[in-house]
Amino acid sequence: MVVIRRATSPAEVMAAAHLFDGPVRPEWAQRFLNEPTHHLLIAALDGVPVGMVTGMELTHPDKGTELFLYELAVDPAHRRRGVGRELVEALGRLAHERGCHGMWVAVDPDNLPARAAYAAAGIAEEGPATMMTRELRDPAARESGGEADTGDTDPEGNRPTAGADGGPAPDRRPTG
Repeated sequence: MVVIRRATSPAEVMAAAHLFDGPVRPEWAQRFLNEPTHHLLIAALDGVPVGMVTGMELTHPDKGTELFLYELAVDPAHRRRGVGRELVEALGRLAHERGCHGMWVAVDPDNLPARAAYAAAGIAEEGPATMMTRELRDPAARESGGEADTGDTDPEGNRPTAGADGGPAPDRRPTG
């Protein structure tokens, strides 16, 4: 039986690192977990993480508080067993308990497994949307092709320049 619980320590997040798009850094995990409006749920089978979902509460003056489902991942060996649906439903319950009036997610149109998991959890498609992004770099870095100025650094003040495999740092846009 899959057990879903909220992550409360970087060690729990690191144990689920294989579920994330890119390398997980303990200091970033701690920063995420320190925010009371950020939520990370991990699904485990026999103590082994097999899925995770992250969400962040957003409050706007004319919309109130909603939950943005940032990322959902299920280990390939455990897909099509309802784990994704269970994670989304658990996040929805948490959002409701915290006073959110709704939950939304951006998903790539060709990501059929994610769309199926969201639909099974009661999330309705509202139609096409276009995601636009802008990297935040200082002007000198932008001109030289330097890295984004995210403000995130390692303990020595260095910014990440490579992914876990030594290649370029991973794209951090939401993938749903």
